[in-house]
Amino acid sequence: MLSGLNHITIAVSDISRSFDFYVHTLGFTPKARWATGAYLYLGNLWLCLSADVVASHEDYTHYSFSIRSEDFDAFAAHLKSSGVTEWKTNKSEGKSIYFLDPDGHKLEIHDGDLDSRLSACMKHPYEKMVLF
Repeated sequence: MLSGLNHITIAVSDISRSFDFYVHTLGFTPKARWATGAYLYLGNLWLCLSADVVASHEDYTHYSFSIRSEDFDAFAAHLKSSGVTEWKTNKSEGKSIYFLDPDGHKLEIHDGDLDSRLSACMKHPYEKMVLF
């Protein structure tokens, strides 16, 4: 039922430095920037930079996979019945379940996309957010 990679969130210690690197060095297109993060796009990849202490298993870095809205509830129930450990409660737009793989890697299943997230941000922007 999974349909692909949804987005990648990378913990960074300095938003400005990382924003400049991903946009100016690697060629990502900026979509939004705020005090503690940025949304970037490259091809079909949505990349989120999130200010955090960079440390393995301690930061917000995770990998998210896309799923159709109509498949979300059944798949989330399947994950829970499989005994996955949830590591975060969803507080953003769309449906998400955040869980750990057997080695403790942080994963997410999400039914939204960058457009739905930016639309929600237009209504309720993050602190110091700039939409591009």
